[in-house]
Amino acid sequence: MLPAKGKLLRIFISEKDKHDGLPLYEWILKKAKELKMAGATVFRGCEGFGAKSHMHTSKILRLSQNMPILIELIDIEEKVDSFVKIISPAILEGIVTSENVEVKFCRTKKRK
Repeated sequence: MLPAKGKLLRIFISEKDKHDGLPLYEWILKKAKELKMAGATVFRGCEGFGAKSHMHTSKILRLSQNMPILIELIDIEEKVDSFVKIISPAILEGIVTSENVEVKFCRTKKRK
C-alpha cells in the first residue's frame, strides 16, 4: 500500500536507447520490478521531440522506429529518489522529472 503522499517519476527517452544490451525502457522497468517499486508504465509516443529538436513521428516510416518513450513510476519519495540514482548513469540522453502526488487509492482486486 502507498501512503497518501507519493512521488511520480517521469522518464522521457527514445525507443532506440539501449543499456546492457536491452532497450533502455525495458532495463528501467526490470530495475523497477527488482526494487519492488509500487508501479510503473511505459508509453510509446506517436510524435515528439527532445533537446536536439529532432522530430520523431510515426508519419514518416524511417523515423517511426525511434519513437518517444515515456516511463512513469510511482512510489514513496525515498524509493523514487534512490531509484533515480541507480538509473541516472544509464540515461545518456533524455529528461527525468519528478513531482509530489496525492495518492487517492491503490487497490488490488481480491481473489475469491
